[in-house]
Amino acid sequence: MGIPVKLQVFEGPLDLLLHLIEKNKVNIYDIPIVEITDQYMDYIHAMEREDLNIMSEFMVMAATLISIKCRMLLPREVNDEGEEEDPRDELVRQLLEYKMYKYMSYELRDRMAAAAKKVYKLPTIPEEVLSYREPVDTSELLDGLTLEKLNAIFQSVIRRQEDKVDPIRSKFGKIEKEEVSLPEKMEEIEEYARLHKKFSFRDLLEKQASKVQVIVSFLAILELMKMGKIFIRQEHIFDEIEIESRLERG
Repeated sequence: MGIPVKLQVFEGPLDLLLHLIEKNKVNIYDIPIVEITDQYMDYIHAMEREDLNIMSEFMVMAATLISIKCRMLLPREVNDEGEEEDPRDELVRQLLEYKMYKYMSYELRDRMAAAAKKVYKLPTIPEEVLSYREPVDTSELLDGLTLEKLNAIFQSVIRRQEDKVDPIRSKFGKIEKEEVSLPEKMEEIEEYARLHKKFSFRDLLEKQASKVQVIVSFLAILELMKMGKIFIRQEHIFDEIEIESRLERG
């Protein structure tokens, strides 16, 4: 009992011929027809195909190869131009044409595979990445100032607010809790910044009606600085600290 051998599958007779030519490393324009025909016939005999259509294609090529092999033994025919005709010319033309189409199909396959990777799909970016905002460089916004200087002005304004309170009269009457919203104060200062573009940090705090208003305003300014909507500048050491707006007028 013989050992079963798995044959390489070819798309057709021309595919098999190209394989044999490349395997033997021969010039496609100068095919050793005897050697290639013998190898081709060996493959045909080893084939076990039930599909008569496929087998017939290989058998037709086998007949063509045998015909070329026989014609190669005869004197060359001469065409009208007086040149000798090579019996292999038609086969070479078919092989070159098939080889071109084969490589074109490979190129098309690769491009289709690459295009499949570029097909639109819904974004899969994590929510935390989408919501990320580039941090603002507070040192740049402060433009050489320090939080200590801002805090000194803040404390000074707070003391002035406390000095406005009558220590005796404040003990009488009902004191109601003042509700001041940080988001609302931020919107208020944003609108002020849009209108004035450049204004005094101290003056803004001193315009507040109460100590709570001063505190919330100070926090609102720091938040707007972090968001990059305003920045603070001081031209010289003892100059007034000024706020400059980066907001466009509505």
